[in-house]
Amino acid sequence: MSDTVKIRSFVDLRTFALDSASADDLLGGTALALPEGPVGIAALRLSGEGQTTLGADLFVIVLAGALQINRVALPEGRSIVLPAGVPFAWSATPDAVVVTMSCASGPAGADQVVAIDEEAALEASGAPLAALLVGSTPSCRNHTDYRSANGEFVCGTWDSTPYHRLPMRYRHYELMHLLEGDVAFVDESGHSATFGKGDVFLVEQGAECSWLSTQHVKKVYAIYRPA
Repeated sequence: MSDTVKIRSFVDLRTFALDSASADDLLGGTALALPEGPVGIAALRLSGEGQTTLGADLFVIVLAGALQINRVALPEGRSIVLPAGVPFAWSATPDAVVVTMSCASGPAGADQVVAIDEEAALEASGAPLAALLVGSTPSCRNHTDYRSANGEFVCGTWDSTPYHRLPMRYRHYELMHLLEGDVAFVDESGHSATFGKGDVFLVEQGAECSWLSTQHVKKVYAIYRPA
């Protein structure tokens, strides 16, 4: 009997976290099942305070409650990158819920914690491949807050005018937190979902998904793309 091959797709991380987050510190939590590799996704409930140093870069987004990392206050919906090897202190309100994305692919790209600046000025960036677009080419902009030393783990903000893109195979993992607009995805099995403002989700490496946005979209992103 042959093994069933799991189709890579997209995952609603807010639902995953609220359903399964376990009490732990920033080194633990409930792990999302992913293939073996440098990327891990976890959901956890934090309380109290602690100090630690991580062995891998860690993107953290607060889904409920509030968190403080060193002097950076993180209310619900805000995010931060904790570079590998950088010591930090943290404190959390009772039962704060966070989602983390760890990346152990290479050396850190900063010597201090890096808060994601959602109000940063955005600069013009590349559009989706013309061969995949249905209709006009969108205008896209980007700001990078964090980049690992090898360039494989990148976090920041991005926005775009509406567009429709045919399915493409993702060679990367991308966690997204929508700040504005909504996006509809359909994967290769026909499974579909629409994510809107405030949603946090992951497109898995190896997923083949289309994209449809009918209004301006802005998002925070954390991407692992192997060199």
